[in-house]
Amino acid sequence: MIAFEFPEINAILRWQDLFPSFNKIALIAVAAALIGIVAFLIAGSKAATPAPKGIRNVAEVTVEFIEDGIVMQTMGKDGLGWTPFLLCLFVFIFLCNIPGVIPIIQMPATARMAIPMFLALLVWVIYNGVGFKHQGIKYITNTVWPPGVPVGLKPLVGVIEFISNIIVRPFSLTVRLFANMLAGHILLVTFGLLSEALFQAETHKLLLVPMGILPFSMLVFLTGFEVLVAFLQAYIFTILTAVYIAGSTHPEH
Repeated sequence: MIAFEFPEINAILRWQDLFPSFNKIALIAVAAALIGIVAFLIAGSKAATPAPKGIRNVAEVTVEFIEDGIVMQTMGKDGLGWTPFLLCLFVFIFLCNIPGVIPIIQMPATARMAIPMFLALLVWVIYNGVGFKHQGIKYITNTVWPPGVPVGLKPLVGVIEFISNIIVRPFSLTVRLFANMLAGHILLVTFGLLSEALFQAETHKLLLVPMGILPFSMLVFLTGFEVLVAFLQAYIFTILTAVYIAGSTHPEH
């Protein structure tokens, strides 16, 4: 038998605390925030250079992507003021996601529930606050009863819309990000351990070593795929945030 033992699920999800109430997940989140802040400060300090290059070029491309690919597509020109917030949200989530494919670290901070839940609740507070700011008390009725709903259906539609907009939205934002990143992390761990077990087969089991190429190839493929997933999950979370804010600003949306 091959010496393959899958670690306990708690060992995969929970890392040892560096000191009380601060573990490596928190460290990754803090590092993601600092890297994002420092990168854009450096890019901004080089604004006088004639042509963008290096980190400034990356920063400008990212800003243009948020403006053209998210804000203009969901909120229009009126939403350009939300670019800094959406930019911060996208960059932070991506930098929290990408450590899942970095050797040694191999853990996305968003594979734990706390960070996705905090971000989802932050978005929930913001888009509801925007709704009350722009629509006043009518925001409640516009949310619960969209325009054109027949009077006889208002009780049923009201309950459905309330649950969907007030309860399900933050929950779905949380679970979508958390579940996708956690699933990818578990797959990488599984194929990584299987590859290691086959490549380290004992002398009398050397015939098993070539078989390690299969799980290792899958590990390489999944690593590249998780880079794409890290980007897509940051994008989806950010664009949904833009859609919710746009809907709160203009009830006809």
